[in-house]
Amino acid sequence: MKKLYGTGVALVTPFDESGNIDFTSLKKVLEHTAKGVDYFVVMGTTGESVTCTKEEKKKVLSFVARNNPKKLPIMYGIGGNNTTSVMEEIHQTDLRSVDALLSVSPYYNKPSQEGIFRHFSIVADASSLPVVLYNVPGRTASNLTADTILRLAQNKNIIGVKEASGNLEQCMKIAKEKPNNFMLISGDDLLTLPMYAIGGVGVISVLANAYPVIFKKMKEFAFSGNYVKAQKELYQLVDINGPMYEEGNPVGVKQLLFEMGICNPHVRLPLMNASEKLSEKIKSIYRATKKGQR
Repeated sequence: MKKLYGTGVALVTPFDESGNIDFTSLKKVLEHTAKGVDYFVVMGTTGESVTCTKEEKKKVLSFVARNNPKKLPIMYGIGGNNTTSVMEEIHQTDLRSVDALLSVSPYYNKPSQEGIFRHFSIVADASSLPVVLYNVPGRTASNLTADTILRLAQNKNIIGVKEASGNLEQCMKIAKEKPNNFMLISGDDLLTLPMYAIGGVGVISVLANAYPVIFKKMKEFAFSGNYVKAQKELYQLVDINGPMYEEGNPVGVKQLLFEMGICNPHVRLPLMNASEKLSEKIKSIYRATKKGQR
């Protein structure tokens, strides 16, 4: 699955002022991100999948497949805390345009590691496509441990993990002991370069919605061993990264995309559009960054 090496962009789902999906703006997002990313991630957290209906999800996936500027690979998010429901959604979704599934670790009910292992084993067996695990303890309230990830890595249909635990020691254990073809993918934009350094193959990124070319250059420099130049690319993101999450994701990145003239900043409740304070902060950092890139 080397076509999933490098940068996957966790695509936003643009909405209009009435809360409807803005497909015109989605096309602009696809065209913009295709300048630098290696694949699209559709209906992840950043795509506000939890507040999209099943029909809306299908429409977004179909639209991305039909308006894919460079025919990039597609990873599609199907996950949840009800194993049976996840299996049903996999079977009921037209996945002909999809290359792999991204499946989040069960949230809210906080299962044991054995419960998580069995959940993903069943999901992998139910899927006709390869599965990438998604470990994000900040959202799920439970960590998918290195031992459980390594155990799941023995399943031939589980091909990687998006690691957003923020625990580099855990990531290093995975990198050290994983099968050669199992992909370690960063789930934190600012840890992209450290993850490359320890054996990761890429990132699934929020900020790549806005800065796809920075991630492209970072990947190219890292893969060629030029970490000094890769650092310079990464450091362009340091100031803007924090504000992306101050009021919830994708509130920040949608506001940034609005400043860039790519899409409106609208999100769906219970999220709220960026406050005036956050909007001004993002505008200020964006303009300073833009000036520094000239």
